[in-house]
Amino acid sequence: MDGLRSEYDGPQFEPHATVVGAISLMEQDELDKFRSACDGLKAYTATVDRVATGTFFYQCVYLLLHATAKVVGASAHCTENFGYKSSTPYMPHLSFLYGDLTDDDKKKAQEKANILDESINSLSFQISRLALWKTDTEDKSLKSWEKIAECTLSLSPN
Repeated sequence: MDGLRSEYDGPQFEPHATVVGAISLMEQDELDKFRSACDGLKAYTATVDRVATGTFFYQCVYLLLHATAKVVGASAHCTENFGYKSSTPYMPHLSFLYGDLTDDDKKKAQEKANILDESINSLSFQISRLALWKTDTEDKSLKSWEKIAECTLSLSPN
């Protein structure tokens, strides 16, 4: 992430897999819904499908995750708790470069990610924490973004 971010002048952010998209709620309401979502969810494993590129700033270069029942189920559980309705199906991913790059630059960044870590396309990791962030999607520097709350998910029996 650091190498690509510095090469393509992307903003700094913590690696994360988005579970629920941007929604607007009152702060206490969102905290209650966040806690409720955390209470009913166990840690789960995510596995990388491949390094992919997207069509907009927040999905410039990312790791596409396999849409397993647990990964999709975690998103469905959280979106239900928040009352979130999306116009598109959930696409589990872990972004590692935000930016408005040309298609050529995205392809170069994608290739570089694959070269820097040849095992990246078979990477598996546990998602054991959820965080609630206050974000302004107009702020592409991400400097105004603020973590509101975080919870540690209980361990899954498997």
